[in-house]
Amino acid sequence: MATETEFPEIADLSYEQARDELVDVVARLEGGQVGLEDSMTQWRRGEALAAHCRAWLDQAEAALAEQSAEE
Repeated sequence: MATETEFPEIADLSYEQARDELVDVVARLEGGQVGLEDSMTQWRRGEALAAHCRAWLDQAEAALAEQSAEE
């Protein structure tokens, strides 16, 4: 599985930026117009983008849960 250490610039992306780039990566892969080596790189980047998005969502969920618990 790819990590953000392989693509360190992903850590600086907002949720929306990462999600939009992930959509683009998926479209390129589904289009089948890239070679095998580039496909593998794009796949790893997509995994890192998905993990970044998941981390954003997990943080948001935790913040909401904490806020609900305080009320």
